[in-house]
Amino acid sequence: MTSAAAEGVAKTSATPSAPRGRKSVTGTRRTVAALFLLPALVLLGALVVYPIGYSIVRSFYDSSGDHFAGIDNYRALFTDDGIRTALKNNIIWVVFAPAVATALGLIFAVLTERVRWGTAFKLVVFMPMAISMLAAGIIFRLVYDQDPDKGVANAVWVGVHDTFAQSSAFPKAHPGRNSPLKPDHGGFLTTSPVHTGQSVALPLVGVAPEQMPDSAEKAVRAAAEPGKITGTTWQDFTRGKGVGKLGAVDPSELGYSGMRIEAVKDGKVVATAKAAADGTFTLPAKADGALLRLPAGNFKEPYNGVDWLGPSLVTPAIIGAYVWMWAGFAMVLIAAGLAGVPRELLEAARVDGANEWQVFRRVTVPLLAPVLAVVAVTLMINVLKIFDLVFIIAPGSSQDDANVLALELYRKGFSEGRPGVASAIAVFLLVLVIPVMLFNMRRLRREVRR
Repeated sequence: MTSAAAEGVAKTSATPSAPRGRKSVTGTRRTVAALFLLPALVLLGALVVYPIGYSIVRSFYDSSGDHFAGIDNYRALFTDDGIRTALKNNIIWVVFAPAVATALGLIFAVLTERVRWGTAFKLVVFMPMAISMLAAGIIFRLVYDQDPDKGVANAVWVGVHDTFAQSSAFPKAHPGRNSPLKPDHGGFLTTSPVHTGQSVALPLVGVAPEQMPDSAEKAVRAAAEPGKITGTTWQDFTRGKGVGKLGAVDPSELGYSGMRIEAVKDGKVVATAKAAADGTFTLPAKADGALLRLPAGNFKEPYNGVDWLGPSLVTPAIIGAYVWMWAGFAMVLIAAGLAGVPRELLEAARVDGANEWQVFRRVTVPLLAPVLAVVAVTLMINVLKIFDLVFIIAPGSSQDDANVLALELYRKGFSEGRPGVASAIAVFLLVLVIPVMLFNMRRLRREVRR
């Protein structure tokens, strides 16, 4: 028994003493770990915690910051017209922008798996992510320019429109002095009837020579023909003081090539003609006793495209620019998730008789649901803070209609000098973002547990 006790004492003395300080999971002393974390915690407190706390406190004070305002600044969130418009637009952004970007990313990710040049296509789609919001805003401000000669969107739109509905070459044409024409519902009508065997002169002015159609030729005075009504419509203007004679066809003047002429009798069109390249036209005998009309279609203003940055379309237009930038981000994340989908499940579905659409809808999309949720939630958080694109793309005349909360925060704080209301908007944005962040964190934790 003595020997056993001695043996126990020897074992106890051989055992090393436990360290005085507690260790973390990684084996590092907690005091040392805290010292290493301290700089990061200081930065976090200075750059995140303090600004949030100060904004919350400042939101309860008036513009001067000297008097407590209670909840007046928060009441302004729901009574100020500008803030209500911004809130409505933010809802539109949150509903549509992430959904469209995620849907396009899903389509691109699935389709690029089936093409040989899929990597190059992904590179092109992802490339806008390398551009800053400022640069993208400037690009799309030019893309949406109203002038078709500058804006790509309207250049394409006008080109398509003019393919099916050609614009007039004479939008500014109108009768000059001592003209036989008078205004008539956007067009022009002769003041007296015409008769067969008569040559009618229909002079107009208002179109610069360089803007005349390329097909226009030197005008010719039409010769009278028995049993017919002939005439000439031309640009009755010759450059140079005292040069040319009004109402007469001068050598340098051009005919209105393609001008449409109607013979109107008792309010009905009985005959029509189209001016030749030299401006001459001929009407049949049934036009005898009719009035000649140059219809309004001859003078229709050229189609100038869509007002993309007008009050009604400015928000969808800016969302389009956002989708152009972020669809590549969604595509890359979804493509990474798609690479982890078991191919056996897809092949099994095809063997069971499912077509490609059924495989996509009932197998691929459900398996990608966690990835799609992460992408959508990330984009939702991103669009709640959208500021750059709206500030740069929306012109001053439409900025109120395109307003969002982040932009309204800037305007209230710096343009209108109301920092209390601006702080309330900041706190409100934080409250909106927190539930989405918590949802994303819970989903990520569930994924880690699996």
